[in-house]
Amino acid sequence: MFSRRNLAALGAAAAVLPALHRPALAQASLPETPIRLIVPFPPGGPNDLIARLLAQKIGPLIKRNVVIENRSGAGGVVGTDAAAKAAPDGTTMVLTSAGAIAISPTLMPAMPFDVARDLAPLTLVALMPELLAVNPKLPVKTLAELIAYAKARPGEVNFASSGNGSMPHLAGESLRFATGVEIIHIPYRGAAPAVTDLMAGQVQMMFADMPALLSQVQAGALRPIALAGDARSPLLPEVPTLAEAGQPTVAPVNWYGLVVSAKTPAPIQALLQEAAAQALRDPELVAAYAGQGAKASPSSAEEFRRFIAEETRRWGEIGKRAGAKID
Repeated sequence: MFSRRNLAALGAAAAVLPALHRPALAQASLPETPIRLIVPFPPGGPNDLIARLLAQKIGPLIKRNVVIENRSGAGGVVGTDAAAKAAPDGTTMVLTSAGAIAISPTLMPAMPFDVARDLAPLTLVALMPELLAVNPKLPVKTLAELIAYAKARPGEVNFASSGNGSMPHLAGESLRFATGVEIIHIPYRGAAPAVTDLMAGQVQMMFADMPALLSQVQAGALRPIALAGDARSPLLPEVPTLAEAGQPTVAPVNWYGLVVSAKTPAPIQALLQEAAAQALRDPELVAAYAGQGAKASPSSAEEFRRFIAEETRRWGEIGKRAGAKID
């Protein structure tokens, strides 16, 4: 698990970044063309929104238009691969995710790129704690009640996910391992159909990024049970964290980060990293991310590299124990 201590260290490092001397913004130069920011998911999702907000803030800092390009497929792998193979001149970045560069490499039989060899991490961008919600007809209101209900009905409670090997899938598996409940995984092709069936009662529970569930929770169509992360969300202040609810080892926090082709010259990597980190400290962007349940989380490239390695180890262990596979 990426520990609370490590998350705190990332936050502390981000806090001192404004005071550092940042020569790259003045010394490096980019081609006189728009910059592509690949979003490896369809328009309208959390990744897409986070990318568009970031693009608006980065553009003026590097004096280039930053254009969003949605290239979805294979849980973010297709779009991330496009960035890995793009011209290494700084004109293509990708806002990738935990699924594409920390989970898929351990569960997908044939990856089209090697994370360590083909990608250069720039900065962690946002942390997105997973929210656990249930169909409101389920007679439970707390995590303890949900666990007791599932234990009394082994194999009868289903949990939905946005696909095999996705963060919501492994979140459910981590809860299963921590509590010993026999709950059944039902994979869907994306979060939207999973949420639809959750509201209809075809499945009973689901972990997901908060934006995928928030409007349904606020409308009373779903009941929130617990939230991952170190603190409650101001969007749902009555919902306890998983740690508060008695499961501190169940900590599924999705995340998004900015990477480029590993062949990109170091000065250009530094320029893009510093611009992104500066954008991620913008109060307007921080507030916009918080409104979606995300936390702006700038980091150094090396901190992000270590973060990816630890997340790969963590989710790889859970995925292999669950027998998860990504086709």
